[in-house]
Amino acid sequence: MRRAAVAALAGVAVLAGCTSGSAQVPAPAPEGQAADLCRTLVAKAPDTMFGQDRISVEPASDYVAAWGDPPIALRCGVERPEGLQPDSELLVVNDIAWFAQPPDNPNLYTAVGREAYVELSISPSYGAPAEGLVAISDLITEEIPALPSGEL
Repeated sequence: MRRAAVAALAGVAVLAGCTSGSAQVPAPAPEGQAADLCRTLVAKAPDTMFGQDRISVEPASDYVAAWGDPPIALRCGVERPEGLQPDSELLVVNDIAWFAQPPDNPNLYTAVGREAYVELSISPSYGAPAEGLVAISDLITEEIPALPSGEL
């Protein structure tokens, strides 16, 4: 299980490469209804976050948004987090449950309990993640329906 958590975090390191107003962000590949929901969510993502303007992403994707340098990245339609268990500690922001990784100093947050998993990576250089989690939680509430009670 520890190896899976490390593997999940390895993808975050790729986000650090930001050049000329763009960021390298691995694109997820949601299918079916999740793809439609994610496309809408990303299109409605805010123009700024933490005072940082939205930037382009490479490869271009309807399922990814990014802001600033170091990049803050939103990915919709990601896979279920490897370390997520029924008894995992979750952070709840505006009724959205977030699975934070790594537990001791999180910089990767995945919204769970919705018809699509939504991931938000925030560099610790931005300080407390509240601004980003609130903005994206409200957007998730509007755009991604909840799963039946108790499902992650």
